[in-house]
Amino acid sequence: MPVMNVVVCVKQIPDPADPGALDPETKTLKRDVKLILDESDSYGVEMALQLVDAAGEGEVRLVSMAPNNERSGLSTALAMGAASAVLVSDPALLGSDSLTTAKILAAAIKDAEPDLIIAGSESSDGYTGTVPEQIAAVLGLPSVTAAKSISVDGDTLKVERQTDAGHDDVECPMPCVISVTAGVVEPRYPSFKGIMAAKSKPVDEKTAADLGFEADQVGWAGAGQEIVDIAEAPQREAGEVIEDDGEAFQRIVAFLEQMKVI
Repeated sequence: MPVMNVVVCVKQIPDPADPGALDPETKTLKRDVKLILDESDSYGVEMALQLVDAAGEGEVRLVSMAPNNERSGLSTALAMGAASAVLVSDPALLGSDSLTTAKILAAAIKDAEPDLIIAGSESSDGYTGTVPEQIAAVLGLPSVTAAKSISVDGDTLKVERQTDAGHDDVECPMPCVISVTAGVVEPRYPSFKGIMAAKSKPVDEKTAADLGFEADQVGWAGAGQEIVDIAEAPQREAGEVIEDDGEAFQRIVAFLEQMKVI
C-alpha cells in the first residue's frame, strides 16, 4: 500500500464545561486558561490514524494555532497516536478572523506536503464552519465537506458526504482537504503508554513572522471584521398552550401563517 501522510487541523479551546468569560476590551473569549482538544477535532485525528493504519505506512501530523504556546490539547492528540505537531503561537495573532486563521494554518501545512488534510466541520467555540474550505482555497486544493465515511483508493478519496436527505457519494483526487462530521469514527482514548510517549514527540513552534506574515496582515490589523458589541441571548419565553376544542387546528394554521411557514 502507498505511504499516507495526513495533516489534521486541531483547535485547542477553553473547556466547554466551564462557562468561561469574555474580554471586555476585545469582546472575545478569554483564552488565558488551560485549553483542551476540541471534541470535534478528535474525530479528525482518529480518522487520520485509521487511514494511515490502513495504508500500512505514513504518519499523522497536527497543526494548531493557539495563544500562550498552549499544548494541552495537542498533547491529547499526540497521545492518541499522532507523530508530531506544528504549533503557531504569537501575540500578534490575537483577533485574527477565520480567513487569516486559514492563511496561517495553510502556511504551516504547506511544508508537510501531505496527501490529505483533515479538519472538523466547525469548532465548538466559534461555529463559523468556514476555515476548512478557506484552507483549501488558499492552498488551491479540492475540498469535500461534511464527510461521514472516508476510504482511499489509490490517489482517489471516496467520501460519503452527509446531507439533509441522506448522503452523496463523492470522489476527490488527492491531495485534498476534507471536513468530517461528529460520529465519522469513534475516537480512541489515549492510553497510559500513549500519554507518556506524547511527552517526547516533536512540537515545532512557529510565529507569524516565521510563516512569512507581517504584523499588519494578522490579528486585529489584518481582520476583515470587527466586533462592535456583545449582548446576552434573550431568555426563551414560555410558549402558548392551545386547548383543543375541536377548532384548535385553525389557531395552529393561523400561527404558522403569521410566522410565514405556510
